[in-house]
Amino acid sequence: MTKLTASELEHLSEAELQSLLIPDLLPRHIAVIMDGNGRWAAQRGLPRMAGHTEGIKSVRELITLCRDLGIKALTIYAFSQENWRRPASEINALMSLLEHYLQMEMEALIEQGARFRAIGRINTLPESALAWVRKVERATAHLDTLNLTVALSYGGRSEIVDAVRRLAEDVKDDVVKPDQIDEDLLEGYLSTHGLPDPDLLIRTSGETRISNFLLWQLAYTEMYFTPTLWPDFRRREALLALLDYQRRERRFGQTRDQLDPPDDQVDKRTA
Repeated sequence: MTKLTASELEHLSEAELQSLLIPDLLPRHIAVIMDGNGRWAAQRGLPRMAGHTEGIKSVRELITLCRDLGIKALTIYAFSQENWRRPASEINALMSLLEHYLQMEMEALIEQGARFRAIGRINTLPESALAWVRKVERATAHLDTLNLTVALSYGGRSEIVDAVRRLAEDVKDDVVKPDQIDEDLLEGYLSTHGLPDPDLLIRTSGETRISNFLLWQLAYTEMYFTPTLWPDFRRREALLALLDYQRRERRFGQTRDQLDPPDDQVDKRTA
């Protein structure tokens, strides 16, 4: 295929963009830092919560796109541990919005075959919000079309600390020998165990940092930063991110000379 520039892609329809995707080169796992809800609302003279509410529509579209394309895992950063420092009124509103989302979307998640799972120190959530998190986890536990992981009260450093604590307990109880500890074993103690590491991280709103998100898992992840605010990040924007990802040459720490991809894949990446 002819290599298209970013400006040329911008003029294509959603259907045309999707037709350029190569199934074999799609990520297995996408992670998303959903940023810019407050700025989106401020630009329109609306309360901050209006941006968070609008952002739910972007979540919904991305879940649908992943299902349509056969992408098996989606992890979204919904509420960080640092977010607890926000004003109490905003935190209360966000927790209410979380409950509302879970109540409204549970049946849709089931219909789409999406297994919902929360990671983070979720026991710090308000009791009613935590109850809904557990309810949706149970209701979708048998599904496997899409693994939807939502990071709540989450921090990447805390996740590693918690994993090391659990591992230390197993060492103390003689379940694990110290000389058995390696990366694979430690990874099994992380909250994302059982999922492949993200192939693609998307962050919206123009920020270019990972903000304590999936610090272990992002070691070799391709990163895509866009100035688009999260409530405006819909199906079209996601398709552009996927096309950008397809053009990259993933090395996993190797030099270009060490890589020997099949000729057909080299050609495909020029699409």
